[in-house]
Amino acid sequence: MRAVVQRVSKASVLVGDEIVGRIGKGLLVYLGVHKEDSGSDVDWMANKIASLRIFQERDGKMALSVSDNSASVLVVSQFTLYGDVRRGRRPSFDDAAPPDTAEKLYEQLCRQLRSAGLEVETGRFRAKMSVHAQIDGPVTILIDSRKQF
Repeated sequence: MRAVVQRVSKASVLVGDEIVGRIGKGLLVYLGVHKEDSGSDVDWMANKIASLRIFQERDGKMALSVSDNSASVLVVSQFTLYGDVRRGRRPSFDDAAPPDTAEKLYEQLCRQLRSAGLEVETGRFRAKMSVHAQIDGPVTILIDSRKQF
């Protein structure tokens, strides 16, 4: 499981003209699911996202998590995070999970973040989305469950 996490002042995702998810201060998470991911990847990723200390304290030091800030999380599915461009010009997505599997694990991650007490908004799985974000910092972190050891 791979996530690109951005600290935002606000973010929203639209499908057509409909806003399907919107947050104020918090984390915008683009989430890709690997074909070999399982529930243990979801557990690890949910914990990492919820406890990632990238919000600033009063002294400017990044020491607070999304949980510490009463901030929100917007999770957007992004299979293209597994695009492999080592050969040719067109990305190969062979490492991305099939859509049905990816959707189940994506939804499981969102449920786990909610059960951790976080306010979670989402995009719409398999939809063409337009994501709008006001990046704060900028702070962008790449998290990969395959690199946890």
